[in-house]
Amino acid sequence: MNHPVVRQAAAHLLAYPDDRFWARLPLVREAAQPHFPAFLDRVARMGHGELAAHYVEVFDLKRRCCLYLTYYADGDTRRRGESLARLKARYRAAGWELCDDELPDFLPVVLEFAALDCSGEQVLKEHRAGLELLRAALAEEGSPYESVVSRVCATLPPASAGDLRAAERLAAAGPPAESVGVYR
Repeated sequence: MNHPVVRQAAAHLLAYPDDRFWARLPLVREAAQPHFPAFLDRVARMGHGELAAHYVEVFDLKRRCCLYLTYYADGDTRRRGESLARLKARYRAAGWELCDDELPDFLPVVLEFAALDCSGEQVLKEHRAGLELLRAALAEEGSPYESVVSRVCATLPPASAGDLRAAERLAAAGPPAESVGVYR
């Protein structure tokens, strides 16, 4: 399996299906058909509006299907801000500079980094529990995106027992919450 091709294609396939997505899809299909046949076949049967509606329903409205990797480990806490800053520093150290409108933990951004820089695989490994929870949640939803996330996971060493237990804990309890400033 060509990990950089899989990760770069997955970065595109997990982005919001806007006009740029559809314009690039023939090129992605040409390069990645062997890696994502189920997703590409299903998308070919869906219309632009249907895929966009599914994307919003799954990724924007279901917490367990979050594409922002630090959310799984840090929730909406101050610690997440620190994790985002560390991740941004890693990108800078590798010569990357993100656009102002991109968060460094957005899975398509992480995948693009991992496709083009060998240190990016470590970022994916560090967020393996979140990836496993995302994969399982997408499978429960019957989402075509599950096959994309599964293929990404297949580019990594097998999930450890600890990663799987962490994913189960996250599924049961959700991400951490912060109660600073909350009156009870």
